[in-house]
Amino acid sequence: MSSRELASQHQRWTAYQDLPKLTNHWYWRPGWRADRQFYTWHLTFEHQPELHHLVADLQRQLALPGLDLVPLDGLHLTMQGLGFTDEVTNTDVAAVVAETRRRCAGLPPLELSLGPVDPDAEGIGLLVRPWDRLEHLRATIRGAIGAVWQTVPEASDGFRPHVTIAYSGGQAPTGPIRTRLNDLRHQQPARVTIRQASLIALRREHRSYRWTTVATTPLDA
Repeated sequence: MSSRELASQHQRWTAYQDLPKLTNHWYWRPGWRADRQFYTWHLTFEHQPELHHLVADLQRQLALPGLDLVPLDGLHLTMQGLGFTDEVTNTDVAAVVAETRRRCAGLPPLELSLGPVDPDAEGIGLLVRPWDRLEHLRATIRGAIGAVWQTVPEASDGFRPHVTIAYSGGQAPTGPIRTRLNDLRHQQPARVTIRQASLIALRREHRSYRWTTVATTPLDA
């Protein structure tokens, strides 16, 4: 594990020890509402039995008050937002997809490790590593957007790759969750191979994130 990854995990775990209550993840962010969807580039995890087995095992032990478990078909890694679907034209979507595919054509599949558990106030995730390949893919996607638009949404810095397996559903006390996480911190991570990035139309539905896949870009160099 790189020093950045190790430092991030240690810092977040230390902060979690002093956290008395969870923060409800499901408040409405600016611009969001129940009938609105958002275009965003994600990595998704279909057909990943090793990861699904790990997550199912962890979730069996994290069925605790205050946590909303993520369905296996809802696991995702957020890469780069594009904009609300009612604000981005179909022409721009097509141009961004075409440019992203062109720029990603030379990139190989991503070999990633997911785990161990990595909690914060709004949920419990899995540490994802290595970061450098994901950062390169994100920069490539941002470059493609920048070739179509003068301004690329979202900040270029502050990206922390993670896959959430449980969101906080309310201001539950963290003590029982910390106790359970102490027993889970040393489980072996899962290995995955990611062969595409997906542009999705993301929505919130019954305290979970669901989506429709709009386009994909292969990683198959």
